[in-house]
Amino acid sequence: MKTTISVKKAEIKKNWVHIDVDGKVLGRIASEIAMILMGKHKATYVPYLNSGDAVIVTNSKKIKVTGKKETDKKYYRHSGQVGNLKTDTIEKLRMYKPNQILFHAVKGMLPNNRLRDVRLANLRIFEGSEHSHQGQLGKVEKKGE
Repeated sequence: MKTTISVKKAEIKKNWVHIDVDGKVLGRIASEIAMILMGKHKATYVPYLNSGDAVIVTNSKKIKVTGKKETDKKYYRHSGQVGNLKTDTIEKLRMYKPNQILFHAVKGMLPNNRLRDVRLANLRIFEGSEHSHQGQLGKVEKKGE
């Protein structure tokens, strides 16, 4: 008789994945990052545990978008006060918060449940090619190069 092996939290092994997004399309790379954060690339994936890997993203300032999204796509934020709805485009965000473009895309591709914030905590996004996680270089798996 075949049995199903249930993975326990203590048995999950975490890795570090480095992704360079220089010249890559936003939606395609965001879906790949979301799959890695969820752990769907592993054979031990279960939806109720955080079995995903930590992701280091570099060169977020150089990410590409297709079509007219640079000027037409809008991001909204509201302070809660009357009349304080702020609107930003990708063009504006690229100037003062380039990491937020990729962060919003990945956040939208993760399931909206209790694990979403835990999985997003494993995402590190850097504007340039340098990052502060050099200590994990022995454990980092390069993707997208």
